[in-house]
Amino acid sequence: MADNTENQSLSSLVAELVSDISGLFRKEINLAKTEASEKMSQALVGIEAFAAGVILAIAAVGVLLAALVSGLTAFLVARGMTPPSANALSSVVVGVVVAIIAWIMISRGLAALRGQNLSLDRTSASLRRDAQIIKERT
Repeated sequence: MADNTENQSLSSLVAELVSDISGLFRKEINLAKTEASEKMSQALVGIEAFAAGVILAIAAVGVLLAALVSGLTAFLVARGMTPPSANALSSVVVGVVVAIIAWIMISRGLAALRGQNLSLDRTSASLRRDAQIIKERT
């Protein structure tokens, strides 16, 4: 291999180097596209979980505040509490429970969207290796 390199002209060596670098650059672009596509798929899963959590939180607020407040109010009134006080306490209790459930769902969705889950680790490592190889060859 050393004899072959020594017999080649400078222009052919430069042309080969440019060809190698451009081929390497094309491969890195393809790797970046592939990895970005994978990360986007992961992000979409997180967005779907976040959206589902928000939708469920809204639905839960409507359904639970209507049904649970009424049921808890009836229970408290049966225990001797006045209806206005029982209704107010029931609304607060149900509201807190619904808020906790919504917070858990939204937190799961946001955890999937953290920046570290979206970084292009393989591409950046490959680019660092390629830069080192180019430095060594020049």
